Amino acid sequence: MTAIYKKELSIFFTTIIGPLIIGLFLLINGLLLWSEISQINILDNAYASMDAFFTISPLIFLLFIPAVSMRSFSDEYNLGTIEAVITKPITTLQIVCGKFFAILTLVIISILPTLLYVFTIYLLGETVGNLDLAGIFGSYIGLICLSSIFASIGVFASSLSNNQIIAFILGIIISAIFYFGFELLSKIPILQPINFLLQEMGISYHYNIMSKGLLKLSDIVYFISVSLIFIKLSELVIVNKK
Repeated sequence: MTAIYKKELSIFFTTIIGPLIIGLFLLINGLLLWSEISQINILDNAYASMDAFFTISPLIFLLFIPAVSMRSFSDEYNLGTIEAVITKPITTLQIVCGKFFAILTLVIISILPTLLYVFTIYLLGETVGNLDLAGIFGSYIGLICLSSIFASIGVFASSLSNNQIIAFILGIIISAIFYFGFELLSKIPILQPINFLLQEMGISYHYNIMSKGLLKLSDIVYFISVSLIFIKLSELVIVNKK
């Protein structure tokens, strides 16, 4: 698994893929959070807060992470290297995990520079240091947990098709369903008796709690469980193709 992980990371950072994706993520965030062209920019807020960042980041990740992960297995299919990969003395699950952790690592590396926002807001407040650092730390944990689900969905989508564009679109659709879909279903009148259950099945319900800095074991278990489900589904797809 370590070899697959290192190989995937090297592809990200020895080609334009990694720097381009990280640069775009930071550029979009920077424009939305610090530019006057945005209605949610931090400088116009009445109080120093990172709330805007944790609100828009999942929406950016809905495009960002499928774009990173779309080549995971699609490239292997197109180049005909999937046979060589799956015949290595490692399990299919280890191959999937290696690719998954490489994507998650790239996402975390993309998030790390945004800690500069925290430092900046820390100094910008009317009272220097009047910032809930513990809550922000919890929110970053929530963002990483959310990223793990999107990364596992992206790998799964890539395992389904040898076309990167199809894998990209599938990744967006499945991620959007899990992020928005269950909440929308819970608002349908006929489903009101189970509306709370439907909300709990969606990513947004658990992420919204964690984005406020509240770390609950049930939310962490949810993110880990859904990530493992899609990792396992990816393994089953690869084994079936094998």
